[in-house]
Amino acid sequence: MKIGLIGFGKTGKSVASILLENKKFCLEWVLRQSTVLEHRSVPEFFGIQSDEPGLIYSSSKTTMEELLDKHPVNVIIDFSSNEGIYTYGELAASRNIKIISAISHYKDKELQLLKKLAHKTTVFWSPNITLGVNYLLFAAKFLKKIAPWVDIQVNEEHFKMKQGTSGTAVKIAEALDIDKENINSVRAGGIVGKHEVIFGFPYQTVRLIHESISREAFGNGVVFVAENLEHKQKGLYNFEDILTPYFAV
Repeated sequence: MKIGLIGFGKTGKSVASILLENKKFCLEWVLRQSTVLEHRSVPEFFGIQSDEPGLIYSSSKTTMEELLDKHPVNVIIDFSSNEGIYTYGELAASRNIKIISAISHYKDKELQLLKKLAHKTTVFWSPNITLGVNYLLFAAKFLKKIAPWVDIQVNEEHFKMKQGTSGTAVKIAEALDIDKENINSVRAGGIVGKHEVIFGFPYQTVRLIHESISREAFGNGVVFVAENLEHKQKGLYNFEDILTPYFAV
């Protein structure tokens, strides 16, 4: 499966390193705004031996059309920004390239575009693409279904410079039908990401906790999603769509 990766910040680099380790995937290219690493290869950047091209391109010097003509891919993985979808979405859909987006804060306009693109190709979106946090969400919804009257609080912790409430925490609140004011946010040091759902029963408390120890967790999530999307038809998918068949015992 040939992969194109958009975004090469801290998380994008971690995802790229995981993709290079997996023999099922070939990292064809990385597209980023900066020209600092242009035309270097990702394996070279990490100092590892690899037959994969993984060349780094700058969006200021190479158009998406030129890139896809030169290095066609099966899947585009987006770890850039909420504006990134406009640079590749329509073109990818017209070429039946699958889209995996891990952007936390899409607005309604971008979400509507994803739905539109899903009429032409396979589109996946999750504000947090780690497998563990989505398993937490899945389990939390089951517990809420059993005890719909229970008191629920959501705590989220992230690194000091992260702005706004985490998209994952908002998604958890929406899925459990609780007010977003019940989300408690902590910003400190270099915390990668921690989410906790507290279920307050009269005489007991249940806590579901997920903590990302390293950003490589996002890479593992990408691999899981890409493998499960390989034979999916066009449409808009989320983690629940992928996880549900595993629980249908």
